[in-house]
Parts: sequence; C-alpha cells; structure tokens
Amino acid sequence: MHRRRWCRTIDMRILRKKHISVVILLAVAMLLTVSCSTQKNTAMTRFYHSFTANYNTYFNGHQAFTEGVQSQEKSNKDDYTQIIPVFPVGNESTRSAGKSNFETAIKKAEKAIKAHSIQAKPDLSARERRSAKGKQKLAMVEYNPFLKNAWMMMGKSQFYKGEFIEAASTFGYIIRMYAAEPKVANEARTWLARCYSGIDWHYDAENTLRLVSKDSMTSRISKEYQLSMADLLVRQEQFDAAIPFLTYSAKHTGSSLQKARLWFLLAQLYRMKGDTKLAYKSLSKTISKNPPFELDFAARIMQTQVLSTNSSQGVRMISKLKRMSHNPKYKDHLEQVYFAMGNIYLAREDTTNAIASYEKGRTKSTSSSIEKGVLLLKLGELYWDIRRYDHAQKCYSEAIGMLDKKREGYDEATRRSKVLDKLVPYTNAVHLQDSLQALSVMDEKDRNAAIDRAIEMEKARQEAERKAKKDSAAQARANEMDGDNGTLPGNNNRNNSKGNANNTGETVTWYFYNPQAVLQGKENFRKIWGQRKNEDNWRRSNRTVLADIKEEIDLDNLTDEQKDSLAQEEARADSIAKAEKDSMSLDVNNPLKRDYYMKQIPFTQEQKDASNLIIMDGLHHAGVIMKDDMEDKDLAESMLGRVVNQYPTYSQMQDVYYQLFLMYLRWNEPDKAERYKLLLQEQYPESDTTKIVTNPNFERNMKFGRELEDRLYTETYEAFKLHDYATVEENTRISGEEFPDGINRPKFLFVSALSRLTPETDKEIAKELRELVKKFPDSDVSKLAGMIVKGIEAGRKVGQGGYDMSSLWSYRTSSDSVALDSASAANQLSAERDIPFVCIIAYPSDSLDDNTLLYNLARFNFGEYTSRNYDMSIESARGLTQFRITGFENHREAHGYAHKIYQDKDLAPTLRRTRIFLVSEKNQKLIGVNYSFDDYAKYYEKMFAPLKLDSTLTVDEDPAVKMYYEDEVPDDPQANRITDENDGDEYDISGDNGEQYEEIPIDVPATPSANEGEDIPVAQEKTDDTGGQTEEIPILPSTDTGNDDTPSEEIPAPAQPDAPAKPEPTKKEEPAKEEPTPTPPAQPEAPAKPEQPTKKEPAKEEPTPTIPAQPEQPAKQEPTKTEPAKPEPTKTEPAKEEPAKKETPKQPEKEDDDPVYDESEDDPIYEEDAPEQPAKKEPAKKDTPEEDDEEGEWYPI
Repeated sequence: MHRRRWCRTIDMRILRKKHISVVILLAVAMLLTVSCSTQKNTAMTRFYHSFTANYNTYFNGHQAFTEGVQSQEKSNKDDYTQIIPVFPVGNESTRSAGKSNFETAIKKAEKAIKAHSIQAKPDLSARERRSAKGKQKLAMVEYNPFLKNAWMMMGKSQFYKGEFIEAASTFGYIIRMYAAEPKVANEARTWLARCYSGIDWHYDAENTLRLVSKDSMTSRISKEYQLSMADLLVRQEQFDAAIPFLTYSAKHTGSSLQKARLWFLLAQLYRMKGDTKLAYKSLSKTISKNPPFELDFAARIMQTQVLSTNSSQGVRMISKLKRMSHNPKYKDHLEQVYFAMGNIYLAREDTTNAIASYEKGRTKSTSSSIEKGVLLLKLGELYWDIRRYDHAQKCYSEAIGMLDKKREGYDEATRRSKVLDKLVPYTNAVHLQDSLQALSVMDEKDRNAAIDRAIEMEKARQEAERKAKKDSAAQARANEMDGDNGTLPGNNNRNNSKGNANNTGETVTWYFYNPQAVLQGKENFRKIWGQRKNEDNWRRSNRTVLADIKEEIDLDNLTDEQKDSLAQEEARADSIAKAEKDSMSLDVNNPLKRDYYMKQIPFTQEQKDASNLIIMDGLHHAGVIMKDDMEDKDLAESMLGRVVNQYPTYSQMQDVYYQLFLMYLRWNEPDKAERYKLLLQEQYPESDTTKIVTNPNFERNMKFGRELEDRLYTETYEAFKLHDYATVEENTRISGEEFPDGINRPKFLFVSALSRLTPETDKEIAKELRELVKKFPDSDVSKLAGMIVKGIEAGRKVGQGGYDMSSLWSYRTSSDSVALDSASAANQLSAERDIPFVCIIAYPSDSLDDNTLLYNLARFNFGEYTSRNYDMSIESARGLTQFRITGFENHREAHGYAHKIYQDKDLAPTLRRTRIFLVSEKNQKLIGVNYSFDDYAKYYEKMFAPLKLDSTLTVDEDPAVKMYYEDEVPDDPQANRITDENDGDEYDISGDNGEQYEEIPIDVPATPSANEGEDIPVAQEKTDDTGGQTEEIPILPSTDTGNDDTPSEEIPAPAQPDAPAKPEPTKKEEPAKEEPTPTPPAQPEAPAKPEQPTKKEPAKEEPTPTIPAQPEQPAKQEPTKTEPAKPEPTKTEPAKEEPAKKETPKQPEKEDDDPVYDESEDDPIYEEDAPEQPAKKEPAKKDTPEEDDEEGEWYPI
C-alpha cells in the first residue's frame, strides 16, 4: 500500500515536472515568436535580430568577402612600367578575380537585411519624444544595430567587383539611412568617394570627402579617409599632394601586399618628382615586405635606375644589371633588365649603347609581355628620331600588339605604324636598288667582300631564328608542364599581362583562350602581311563589284580555245612553281651563295633602266608620304628633288612638280612654289593639274573648297531629282574645272551618267561607269555603279527618261498580264488578318549600315520581347535590302511591333530612312514577282486602312501631357482615373511590357472586360483634336491645387442617382472608424445624405491646399471639410493630428529623403488607410529605390 502511494506520488511529481517543462517550452516558443517579429521594436527584438544576423547570414557572407579580397590581391597584375593604381580593382583585368565570392557576399547581405531589418518606431513616452535623445531615436530609419555591417559589406563587394555605379548607390543610401549615426555615414562617404573616383567623377569624390565630419572620425575611419584621398589625388595626377596621404596609408593601411604596392607607388611618385633618395628608400621598403616575384623584381630594377643619375653610380648599376642578365633566376625577364640598362645609357646621352641594349632585350626576350612592348615602343621612337624608318616600322608593328589600347602613346604608335607600313616598302626598294647599282660599279674584289659580309649577316640571322624557334619550343614545353603541375612561384601566368580568362591557374588549351598565343599569331601575321584593315577580301587590291565579274569565269560559256589557253596558263604557273622549288639547291637561289647576289646586280643597261624605274617610283611615293603623312619637309624635299634632278624623264614628273608646288605653299615659300608652277605651265600646259594651279580661285578653293564642292553637289543632286538634267551637266562641268580632285567628284560623274542613261546610250554609259569604278574604287557610289554595269551587260533593259531611283520600289518580275485585279486566285493578294505576318524593313542597298540596324533590332527584340522568339533574316537583291522579322501570329501583333520599334530612340532615326511593310506570309510570296512594293502599299492602304501604321509618330520626345487646372475638372473625375490594374486590356498586343497603342482603333467593345480595372471613357475635355490619348501616366482624380470643387473619389457616378450609386462608398466604408478621430470643428452645414449637391460643395475656403481628398470618406460626410485629418498621399509627412502645423516643424529635422514616419499616439489612421491609397504605398517605400537629392543616385534595398 505504501509502495503504491509512494509510486503514485512519484508519478504525480514526474507528471508535474512534465507539465512545467511543457509550459517552459511553450513560453520559450512564444518568446522566440515574439522576438522573431521585425514589426516590434524592443530591446529583445533588437538583440535577437542583431545576434542572428551576425552569427548566421552575415558570418557566411563575410567569409566569402574576405576570400574574394585575398583572391583579388593575389591575382592582380600591375603594369609597373606606368603609375600603378592605389587599389587593385583599378586594373580592369583584376575585377573578374573573386567575382563569385563577392556575389555570395552580396546575396548574404541582402538576405540579412530582408530578414532582420527593424524599421518600426520604438514606443516612447511623450516626455521621451520631446527630449533630444528621443528625437534622435525617432529620426533613425534602421534600428537593428548590426545591419550597418551588412550594408557596408554589400557596398564593398560591389566596389571590388568593379560595379562602381551600383556601389555608389548603396553607399549613398547608407549615408541617408544612417544620417543619425555620423560614424557610419562617414565611413560610407569614404567608400562613396572611391566609387566616384573609379568612374572619374572627381568633383563628386572631392565634394563627398569634404563632407566627412572630422569630429566623429575614428582611427579606423581616418585610415579609410587617407586612402580614399590618396586614390583621388593620384587619379587627378596631383602627385605632390598625394604623397602625404600615401605615406600615411603605406604605414597603417591594408595587408602586407597592399603596403608593398603603396610603397612602390610612392617610389614612382618620388622618382617623377626627382627625389631619388626617397624613391630608393621607398623601394627598399617594398622589398622588405617580401612581395611577389614580379613586384620584387620591378622594385630592384627601378632601384638601379633611380641611382643611375649619378655618373659613378650609373657605372655600378650597369654592372649590376649585367650580372642580373646572366642570372638564371631572371632569364624570363631579360627585356626588363636590358630596358633598365638602356634607360641608364639614355640618361647619360649615350644613344648608341642605349639602342644596343634595347636590341638585346628585344632579341633575348622570351615573352610577349607589356614590358617588351614598352621596350619596343622606346626603341621605335629612337629609330624614328634618327630616321631609320625601316627599323622603326618593325618595332612599332610588333609593339602595338602587346600594349593596352588605353595606354598613353598607343594612338601615336598606331598612327606611325600605319604610316611606316606605307612608307617602308618604297624606301627599302630605293635603298636596295641604290646598293645594287653601287655594287655594279665596284671592282670584283670589293664586290665579293661586300657580298661575303652580306652572307655572314644572313648566316647570323638564320642562326638566331633557329635558336629562337628552339627556345620557343622549350618554353612551350615548360608551360605545358607548369599547366599540369601548377604555376611556379614568381611566374603565376606572367605572360598574360591582361589577365587570363579565368585567373585561377587553370590550364588554357584552346588557342583563342590563350592571350599570348593570340598576340603571337597577330605578330606573325603583321610580319608577313603588314598592318591590314579587318575587312572582306583583304588580300585583293581590287575589291569592286566589277572585279568580281571578271574573276568569276563561266567555264561552260568559254570556247575551246579559251579553255585551252586557261589550261596552258595553269600548266605554265605550275611548272614555274615546281622549277623554283627544285632549284632551291642551286646557288642562284641560295642566299648563302655569291651567285644569289650576283644575279640581282644590274650590270646591263636594260637592267639599270629597270632599277631606275623602281628608284623613281619609290622616291616619288615616299616623298608624298613624307610630305602629307609625316610632315617632314626636309626628307620630302630631298626625295622629290632627287627625282627632278636625277630622273628628268620620269613619266609622273607632272605630279612631282605639283607636290613640290603644294609643299612650298604649305611651308610658306612662295618663290619656290612659283618656280614649279611655271614648270607645269611650260611642260604641261593642257593638263588638269596645270588648270588647277593656274585657276584664279585656287587659293579660295584650297581654303573653302570642301564646303563649296558640297554645296555644288547638293544643288546637282536636287536638280537630278527634279529631272533638270541640263543643270546636272553644267554643275558636273564646273566640278571638273574647279574641283577635279574633290572628294565628291565620283558622285558628280555618277549622277551625270544616270541623267543620260537611256536604252540608246546604255553601252556608252556602262563604259563611263566602268571607268568611274576603276578610277574611284573606294567611293560610296562605286558599288552601285558596278551593279548598274553588271545589269546592263546582263541584258537588263533601262527605263525611259533616265535612271529613276524610285524604280526599286516598282520592280516585279512578271509582265503586265498579272495585275492587281487578276482573276487567278493564286495570284491575288489576301486581306486575311488572323494568319502569320512578316514585318519587312526595306531600304536601298548601301544607304544604311546593315550591321548597325541588325544590332539595334536584336537589342530591341531581346530587351522588349524576352519571352517571344522573333526571327530576323536579311536579303539583298535588285538594289534593295530587306530585314524580315517573322514570328507574328496575326496582323495586330505585327502592327504593334511596328509601332514599338518606331518609339525606340536608337531605331527611330534609322527607320525614318526606310519603308516598313506588314505582309502576311501568303502575300509575301507574291511581292517582287506578281506585285511590286508600290503595288502592295496601295493595296494595304485600301484593305487595311483602319489599321494603317502611323509612321509619323513623335519618337524623339515624349507625347505632350495634358495639364488640368482647377477650373477644368471633368464632370466625372472617377471615370478618368487610371488605376494600377491594367491587366484586363484585351487589346494589349504581344509585347512583354503590356503597352497599349492608342493608334489602333480595332473593335473596341462598348463595355470593359470583367477583370479590367475601370472603364475609361475619354471625355471631350480630356481629348486633344490631334488624336490619341493625351495622358499616359497615372493621375490622381483630385488635383494638387486644393481648389477642387469636391473630393474626386467619393463621387462614383454623378449621373446615376439610383441604387448603383450607393455601392461605391460602401466599398470604401472600412475607414469609417476614422470619423470620430478628426478633431476639427463639426460641419453644421453638411446635410446627412446629399446626393446631387455634392457637386456644388464649397471647397473654395479650404485652408489646407496641400492635402488632397481621400477616397475612403463615407458618403454622409461628402460635403464636410475633414480632409486635414487624412493621411497625405504624397511622399511628405502624413498628417497625424488635426492641427497639421504641429507636424510641419519636424520636417526640416530630417536631412535626407528617407520616409521617417512620426508615429504618435494619436495617429491611428496611417496603417489602416495606407492600403486604400492607390497612388500611395507607404510601407513599400522601404523596399523600393529612393531618390537621393544629395548624391543624385538611386539606391536600392
């Protein structure tokens, strides 16, 4: 018994404990539930969300952020030949490193902010609200004390990704959100300044740093401030001012690697300043930080250069560099060693040894790095200065393939390379023929000695070439081994100066993913072909349409003799090639034998004459290039003068005189210019050149000839369009007399030929056009002229009355037997609309840039129709180019597409010069065959007139918005309100954005669809006479003036006095509990339920014009004036009390545009009324972009 009682007692105790545990668990669960809510702002919720955000989401994001920063520092490749940036992200190639880590950090920050943001105002007593501390609390936007770290991590991650605009938006938002916390705002300003500097907004960066408060600057923020200021000043090239900030940052900021970079940057600035001692000291500190091999090597190289200013130190540094050149450790960096050595020689004005050092660096370099490109650029400049243009051409051609296009001096190097590519073939030819003629007059002993020297040079060249190939193969094998086993320390993909595709050490095998291989391929191409423009048929000298005709031989139409002739010519070419291949063993084709050189020496008079022709031609063209492209008067005068003095029988002497005449005029030597003018008159009195120089208007034409010729051609073309062919011929004659070499001369000839083109003169005109194409192959009209010649020679007939450009649109292949009213059903155009359609954009060929139009159309389709698959094709035939966009299910969809492309800013200017046709796939087969485009246009206007495309849309500016004033309020404002629920419009054509096109009046039903927001009848007061909707933006029914006659939303339909008028107020009856809250005086003049008098409500004496009427007020209070108690639908402070003036003084306390809402105890209206506001969604403001008036950006949350 006792045992049973004892057991029962134990059971009761256990049961009681279980109940207690359950209660405790329930209490903890309730506590956690309360704590998890971000709608409560208590000490418990703030602690919970701060703790959870820190040790859950933020922790993982911060780990990813740290790894990304470390990865970026290790992957960074600085160009030590120029000023390095303060931050590694300043190098564009570095921004891709660590990208995935930064994206993870951004996602984690966004998640933490979304889950743990507390923006509800704390519950404060009235006394606390009036205190300074309470006001500061109420002014805050974010109450989670830890989320500032998440915000900062998001902005920093965007900065390190190189997304400076996005990062600036984030930091600007932080500044406004944490305006009440100066420390947070100051740190955000330092980072905001870095973002502005990254996009070269230097004024904004400087102004932002000026706003940093010195009073609230901590030690950590001070370091950030110093580094941001240093970055700004370096980017502004204010190097002297940047030195103090960099010195402080190098001592106190960043990792060891970042400090080493900053010390190196300081050394660069000290060197530019001329302070070699401080530069050497800074480089020593760089080396002491144990940086990566590249930075360590660059610092040691620069140390040798900064000490070389002293003559005794210069000799010692050269010896040190020579020892480095023999050190296997630096075998892959010899170009830098010899470049430094050459710089020391150059500083001592020893140009010969400097060139020799640079040449050694060029030949011994094993990579195509930026450093080698800089060496070649310097060597090319030296050769250019001493006029060794053949050597300079090789240096520039090789250097531009290794340098960044944004590098200073790149554009000049490219220009020189192009000029030298034209010049060097002529100068080399002249030099070679001069040398051969000199050998021809030598005695045999001297001649053989000279040939032997040339043979030795050729042997040395071939040996160097073999060695270079051997080293290149060994280097390739070593790179493969490095790719398999990982990169060696110190190399780390060094040759990829612009960054590999991945920067992760992965092996890159495909050619186009290996930048070094691409650069080498480009370099080999330049060595063989020179600098070539990237275009079709680049190897052909004649790329005209007529050249294509001659090259495309129709073997079927050739005679037997022609076929035999071609076969004999091919056999002869094959035999020559085989003989040359077999004769390589002979001495005459071996450059290491004397006979090879003896064969080229001109001994006979015939050989000397041929050699002289090469010299004359080379001197002539080289002199013109010297005069026009290089502006080297002395060399131009020397070369052209040599032609005049040594070769008076030169066939192009007339042009030589003319070039000398122009040269002396340019360099203001009129006496010498007059001499060559007289020579032209004496020797070539009837030539066009003589007519030009003897023209009384010569000087005027030289100064204003381009403008005068353009004006004359405009008049000529207008006359051609008006069929005034006499004026065309007269202006063409004037052009030949005044501007025979003018840029528009081929256009004059082309228009003149077209004006005389008839069936009787087509053969003669074809000859003229062929001559035009031959003389002006690069002219704009040459291609069209060639097409006309091709058509005439193919037997095509020419229309009467000259060549009419409009015939392109009236062309069809069938004869008159098939007309628009043809009885054949298969040949008739169809007016069906619910079948697939095609949008055709047509224009005369070559009148527009096809690639630009194709790009803009593709961009538009991808941007506007992401879920549709519109295909594009292009076809050029019979002088017309057609862009065809297919995939439209019916005419309405194609019609809407045409409207939208006319409204695109990039497409609109181009489309004005085209014609757009909306054609069904069925009708498309008939256009160009049975019907021309003009025929179809007439048919379209007749059958599709109700849906005619308005091609005169205003595409350069937004449509004018009709402004409404207080005396123009329509009778039914509710009917003109545009709601947010537009998804019920069944006439929204297939665009993804759901836009409407008011120009399409198709089958509009009398009543709106069931799910449409509201019926929108366009009243006469709101419609312009010009047609179309005048309002395309949501307009609140009540005006902003405060002088409206009545609150708009409370009158659903003034013209309906029956029962249906009641449901409108009842729909918004839920705010009825607000009626006891307004404290303004009662409205004795308002009747209980006035139905029609509401239109005559006396609103004139209303004293609060800034608060528009609310839609939720009940019908029984329609005439009352209780609007001040309702929440403000605008972005301003909501009216919380009847005396609105008590709330207005709080507005100036906010220093930003963030919505800080003062939730006082007598403000029960805001949360209940906000959902009823169609134009006001106050709670959503916290999750939508806010415009920052101070920073001028949009800041997303």
